Amino acid sequence: MVTRAKAGIFKPLERINCHVTTTSPLPRSHVHAFRDPNWKEAMLDEYNALITNETWVLVPRPVNVNVVRFMWLFKHKFNADGSLSRYKARLVANKRSQQQGIDCDETFSPVVKPAIIRTVLSLVVSRDWLIHQLDVKNAFLHGHLSETVYMHQPPGFVDPNKPNYVCHLQRCLYWLKQASRT
Repeated sequence: MVTRAKAGIFKPLERINCHVTTTSPLPRSHVHAFRDPNWKEAMLDEYNALITNETWVLVPRPVNVNVVRFMWLFKHKFNADGSLSRYKARLVANKRSQQQGIDCDETFSPVVKPAIIRTVLSLVVSRDWLIHQLDVKNAFLHGHLSETVYMHQPPGFVDPNKPNYVCHLQRCLYWLKQASRT
């Protein structure tokens, strides 16, 4: 009988490599984020991207409508070597504040079946075609909304001339129930 030891097969030595990087902790709220200049800049970048994309129009708050709440999400982005690349803040809709039949009608999201992807890839290989990959930055934010959705103005970014106005969404916002359909 030949054992692993006789065959020269040994368990690999378990080694742990530790690398410690200090970054500011993720803020728990937008109030905490405004205290750190890095997070404040990330929030400003996100807000400016939404304004440039014409994501909403400020309107007087209509009577008897549901106004969707929002949240800020914060994340550190890292390079391949583990070093800090940037601070990322994202303004998202609080989907729990959306009401079925009022803010949205359908909540499905269209996805490609794996069989379709395999079929297309086999066609590409058999015809010797080139494949190119692309990333549409803020892809969800380019879709137009068919429903009427109102959202509160983000604190810290409230228009001083229109403090009681709400945002009438023209385009999708992350975490809206209908975002993936547009």
